[in-house]
Amino acid sequence: MKWLGQSGFEIKAEGKITLVDPFLTDNPKAPISPKDIKEADLICVTHDHMDHLGDSINLAKRTGATFVSIFELGNYAENQGVENTVRMNMGATLDVKGVKVSMVQAFHSSQRGSPCGFVLDFGEERIYHAGDTSLFGDMKLIGEYYEPEIACIPIGGYYTTGPREAAIATSLIKPEIVVPMHYGTFPEIQQDPNEFAKLVESSVESVEVNILEPGEKFTF
Repeated sequence: MKWLGQSGFEIKAEGKITLVDPFLTDNPKAPISPKDIKEADLICVTHDHMDHLGDSINLAKRTGATFVSIFELGNYAENQGVENTVRMNMGATLDVKGVKVSMVQAFHSSQRGSPCGFVLDFGEERIYHAGDTSLFGDMKLIGEYYEPEIACIPIGGYYTTGPREAAIATSLIKPEIVVPMHYGTFPEIQQDPNEFAKLVESSVESVEVNILEPGEKFTF
């Protein structure tokens, strides 16, 4: 699992390459460029803001990856020439090329359909990518029902949860590992991830805070 900066991740599991919110072009923190991505099987996009939709359409067209999103955003991608789309909605769990993809709520804004989060089930491990969101009580239900071992939560504030809200979110979800994301890319969302780590460590038992640098990866 590699952090691509902002909310972007490349996940290699079960013989598949899954990208989430691959925002590389015009991302000052991006560790790679779109041309460095040679192949992908799934591209999951949480919503249509430029720092999430990013390079996903061009990457899907070039690699043949399946573009997974809310229904309206999938329609947009298809109109832009993406051949393989999965246009799902809240509460659904679909098998996409051997990866079980569940779409869950996120509280944010968007022009093309509702913003969302994803729970990606790779068989042995489940990853919850919260997307852009505020803190909300049903994060507890997401944690209880889907039981994600890894949670990726925004800490940037301004547009999403900040460190304090993200720490509370972690306490609701109760993953084994939490990865802070969506911070440090632009002036409005400058945050110290160590502040988040201290808040989690002081309030949530048995959760590892994994602070990554853009381009850094870890094995799960």
